[in-house]
Amino acid sequence: MADTVLDTTAAPATRRPARNWSLGRHRSIVGFLFALPLIAVIAGLVIYPAGYAIHLATLNKSMQHFVGLGNFFFLFKRPTFWLVVEQSCLFAITAVIFKAVVGFVVAHFVHNIPQKGQRKWRGMLLVPWVIPPAMSTLAWLWLFDPSYSAFNWIFEHIGLPQVSWLGNAYVARFCIILVNVWVGSPFFMIMYLAALKSVPEQLHEAAAIDGANWLQKIWYINLPMMRNIIQITALFSLIVTFANFDIVKILTNGGPVDQTHVFGTWAFSLAIWGNDIPLGAAVSLFMAPILAVAAFFILRSVRKRGNEA
Repeated sequence: MADTVLDTTAAPATRRPARNWSLGRHRSIVGFLFALPLIAVIAGLVIYPAGYAIHLATLNKSMQHFVGLGNFFFLFKRPTFWLVVEQSCLFAITAVIFKAVVGFVVAHFVHNIPQKGQRKWRGMLLVPWVIPPAMSTLAWLWLFDPSYSAFNWIFEHIGLPQVSWLGNAYVARFCIILVNVWVGSPFFMIMYLAALKSVPEQLHEAAAIDGANWLQKIWYINLPMMRNIIQITALFSLIVTFANFDIVKILTNGGPVDQTHVFGTWAFSLAIWGNDIPLGAAVSLFMAPILAVAAFFILRSVRKRGNEA
């Protein structure tokens, strides 16, 4: 009799995990069905074009014959290709560093403004990021114009020599980075400002009691608390900056003498103006492994820090 009682009480306990597993599986299927439209959109707008670009990169110029890795080996032998690699990395890394620094400083500036005035300042500082980049780059192009440059007009009136803003390779690279920093810094600012709002004020009060100054508060409190947001924002901006096209295309079109080309503009030049679409596709594919390496190290650092926490 006691055995039968034990059996009847143990039976529900053995069946409950199976029921929970079935319920969890049902929820997973429902969640997958809800996400299926988004997966289809991503497959249509990202996966298919990427696969088609890989297919194009394996064809000859007339797109009639399969050449395998021939386009890639041809690019390795061209000095212009390695110049584009160097310029793209220099442009992306430098621009992201300056955007992160400017955004971090401006975010602290806005964060210390009284709450009533913050909305006005946030709105004004977001204007460069909200304006379409092509339109704002055209305005910068007029500022750099060799004949009607506003900067050269100022230099002339204060006795400084005029500058060939887009005619010199080094100055042109500086101009491209400057415009990119001007456009992208507000994005860093708004992300860092949101991260600053989540830093407990009690930590700053305790640090002030211990005699910490404002720089020590930023270094020992704000930076560690914002480190993951800083890295994720930098990764996102690195991807966008690396694939930048409009700023370089409008300002210099890769000149002078291919000295400011990046992957996007050089791929466009080869594919459209050079009438060699497979070679342009091969150039554009080189962005993927470089960005994959950067994403791997940044995300590994974020994941490692999350596991330690």
